[in-house]
Amino acid sequence: MSIIGVAHIVFGLLALSAGGAVLFRRKGTPSHRRLGWVYVLSMVGLLSSSFLIYRLFGRFGPFHILSVIAFISLAAGLLPAWTRRPQRTWVQRHYRSMSYSYAGLVAATAAEVAVRLPGARFALSTFLASVVVIIIATVIIQVRQRRTISPFIDANRRPDN
Repeated sequence: MSIIGVAHIVFGLLALSAGGAVLFRRKGTPSHRRLGWVYVLSMVGLLSSSFLIYRLFGRFGPFHILSVIAFISLAAGLLPAWTRRPQRTWVQRHYRSMSYSYAGLVAATAAEVAVRLPGARFALSTFLASVVVIIIATVIIQVRQRRTISPFIDANRRPDN
C-alpha cells in the first residue's frame, strides 16, 4: 500500500472517531469545538488524499465527484458556525450540513467494507451499502434535530442576546 493510501486510511479513521464523538456528545462546549476541528481537518486530509488516488478508474471518476460534494458539505457546515450567520438559522445549517457530512463519511466507509465481502459485486454493493446508510442517517438526523438544536435556538431568542 502506498503512503497516500495509508494517509487516506488514517485520516478516515480519525474523521470517523472525531465526528462520531462530536455527534454524540454535548454541543457548544469547548470539547465540541476541539473535536469538531479535528473532524474538519481530518476530513480535509481524507478528501485531499482522495484526489491522489486513481487506481480504480485511472482518471477523475465518480468517487472524486463525491469528494467534491463532501468538501461542499463540510464547508456548508463549517461556515455558519464560524460566522454565526445567517443569525436565525446558522445552528440548523451547521447541524444539518455537518450531520450529512458525517453520514457521507459513514456511507463511504460502508461501501468500502461492502466491496471487500466475498462475492460482492462492485456497483451493487457500493450502491446498496451507501443507500442504506444514508436512509438510516436521514431518519436519525431528522429525529434528533429538534432536541439537538433547540437549546441554541431558545438561547438566541432571549432578549439579553
